[in-house]
Amino acid sequence: MTDAAIERELRGEAAQEAFGAMLAAACRPPLLVFLDGDLGAGKTTLVRGLLRALGHAGAVKSPTYTLIEPYDIDGRSVYHLDLYRLADPGELEYLGLRDLLAERALILVEWPRRGAGWLPPADLVVHIDGSGDRRRLRVTAGTTRGEQALSDL
Repeated sequence: MTDAAIERELRGEAAQEAFGAMLAAACRPPLLVFLDGDLGAGKTTLVRGLLRALGHAGAVKSPTYTLIEPYDIDGRSVYHLDLYRLADPGELEYLGLRDLLAERALILVEWPRRGAGWLPPADLVVHIDGSGDRRRLRVTAGTTRGEQALSDL
């Protein structure tokens, strides 16, 4: 893989959602996207922007307790995972993640470090730093599919 990356400075929730919409336009399933950042970094806000851009009109909540929130948007499968409360990466097997990874789906994973050793490499990694209303995003590709998404971004 190349060392290519995209970096953006964002200010405010609307900018975070707008970047999510840009990401939606660049992501062609199957694609595995890791969302990395501290608590409150805006990972779910970014996902909300992505889902809205794809056409989802309902609520977008963090799957902190359910671990997986599935969305079917115009025949497209999107799975939003939050692994923050995952006790052991092996639990992903019981959640059926292997089957989800075999689908032609867009899979968005918050707290991917909790699934280390079980999750495959990400196609894209979105790292979010910052606090208050300022965020710095860095998007890197981990696979050929990720490189394509990065170039489309």
